[in-house]
Amino acid sequence: MGIFDFVKSVGKKLGIGDDEETPDADSLKKELDSYDLGTDKVQVEVDGDKAIVKGEVADQSVFEKAVIALGNTLGVSKVEASELKVATGDTPDAKEPRFYTVKKGDSLWKIATEVYGKGKGPKYTVIFEANKPMLKDPDLIYPGQVLRIPDLADA
Repeated sequence: MGIFDFVKSVGKKLGIGDDEETPDADSLKKELDSYDLGTDKVQVEVDGDKAIVKGEVADQSVFEKAVIALGNTLGVSKVEASELKVATGDTPDAKEPRFYTVKKGDSLWKIATEVYGKGKGPKYTVIFEANKPMLKDPDLIYPGQVLRIPDLADA
């Protein structure tokens, strides 16, 4: 699992520099750790507007949450996670993460219907839970934000 693309000009501003400035590695690591995901064995480096994460996380959900936590930061356009390993096996059958970029007019209900199928709007709670603690309210999503989309079988 390699490089993931994000929209550089949208995301959470870390309160440093101007809007065009890419956050430094220490700021990104502090932001990542603030979510209390279990990323103490993760290192963050910055190369231009790309965040590079290395180390080890407990499971696939922490891997995916770490990627979106960094990618949904203003000034970051890519997250490279090829050296971020999953402790619970990093097995050959590990699934490629499934992400969704929010478009204008989207709601979690609409996204659930689009990704899971007609009549599956109520499954928006699965998407909301999969994106906690980065999402604090299911009604507060914004265009350009990237969300984890878990398989319904995993929910």
